[in-house]
Parts: sequence; C-alpha cells; structure tokens
Amino acid sequence: MAAPAALQRSVVSPAGRHTASLIFLHGSGDTGQGARAWIKQILNQDMAFQHIKVIYPTAPARPYTPMKGAFSNVWFDRYKICNDCPEHIESIDSMCQGLTDLINDEVKNGIAKNRILIGGFSMGGGMAMHLAFRFHQDLAGVFALSSFLNKDSAVYQALKKNENALPELFQCHGTADDLVLYSWGEETNKMLKSLGVSTSLHTFPNLNHELNRTEIEKLKSWIVKKLPVEAPKANE
Repeated sequence: MAAPAALQRSVVSPAGRHTASLIFLHGSGDTGQGARAWIKQILNQDMAFQHIKVIYPTAPARPYTPMKGAFSNVWFDRYKICNDCPEHIESIDSMCQGLTDLINDEVKNGIAKNRILIGGFSMGGGMAMHLAFRFHQDLAGVFALSSFLNKDSAVYQALKKNENALPELFQCHGTADDLVLYSWGEETNKMLKSLGVSTSLHTFPNLNHELNRTEIEKLKSWIVKKLPVEAPKANE
C-alpha cells in the first residue's frame, strides 16, 4: 500500500527553545489553518508557548457519508453521527498511519514521545483518542473538546486487553451541545476511566458545539502542566 501523503499543517513556533510539541486536530470540514484562526480569534492571539511547538494538521478531503458522500476535510468517515452505530474502522486506521508519520517527524527532531500531546475539537478529539490509546500509549496526554467515542469503540476493545500505563485524558464539553450530545462525552469519559485511563471532564453550561475562552485557558494550563519547561542541560 502506498504511504499516505504528508499532511499539510499550520505551525506556531515556540518563542524559545523547542523541547515539546502539541498536535491539534480540527473538527470535520475545517482545516489546520481554520482551527488555528478560530483559537486566535477567541484568545485575541495565537495559542503559543515558550517551549512548545503547536502543529495544526489538515485532514485530507474524502467522501463523507453524513454529507451524502460529498468531499470534506475529515479525519475519518462515519456511517452517521451517533454513538450507537459501528465505527468506520478502515478510515480511522488509515488516518492513524498518517498521523503516526507526523508524530515520528517530531521524534526525528529530537522531541521524546512523552513530550508530545495530541488532541482536538469534535472529530479531531475522537481521532486523537484512537491514535493515543490504541497506538501511542507513551504520549504525554490526550485532550478531547466536544468529542465522543462510539459505544463499541475499538479504543475500548484495545484498552480491555491493555496492561501498559496510559496517557491522561483532558476532556471538555458544553451541556448545550446539540451535535455531539454532552451525554456522549460523559459516557466516553466514564468508559475510559473504567478501563484505567486517568480522566478529567470539564463541563461548560450553555455552551453549544463550540469553543470558548475559559475552556482554552483551562486547556493551556493543563498543557503546561503536562509539558513543563525543561531545565537546559549542562552542556547547552
């Protein structure tokens, strides 16, 4: 099988020495550039750090079943947007390969996997949970904003057989979300916790399927806690 083409990406470089990386996966139909601009609009500046490179990749366009097969920038296909239907595992696993290449690029640049965080908004958060909990359990952590896993998810199947230490999950969800219901996010959190994941779920009353400033500020605090500034080595 041909190797997947490298994903396009928008990058916010660290202000100082690069010692950690963050991969933010956009929601369905968006782009890396779009997700970066959305966060910049909410914060009135880029989400940026002294030592962390922030990478916003773009999902390649593919036919998306919930849009009657129209092409859309999505990380994977869904049979429909619900939590009690099967996952489209073939497209999920194919994208896990493309995103593994992105992680490996950071490792080649000298960033250890326990200094890399991955997460995203909506479908991006779902993709991140598949990637981290099934294939990259040595990452520093995972975040999922307005996201969910299907009831019978391959993530749950993998964790039932798992004995390794797992990355921590930081989850946020608005109670007024009418696309990805709050209960779906809550159920995902409970399932992962029952399977050994250290999880937190931050609830935002009256927030629909969107991001807000308080949520991103909370996320930033968690990012810096998981990826603290490293003291320079003696020979640097």
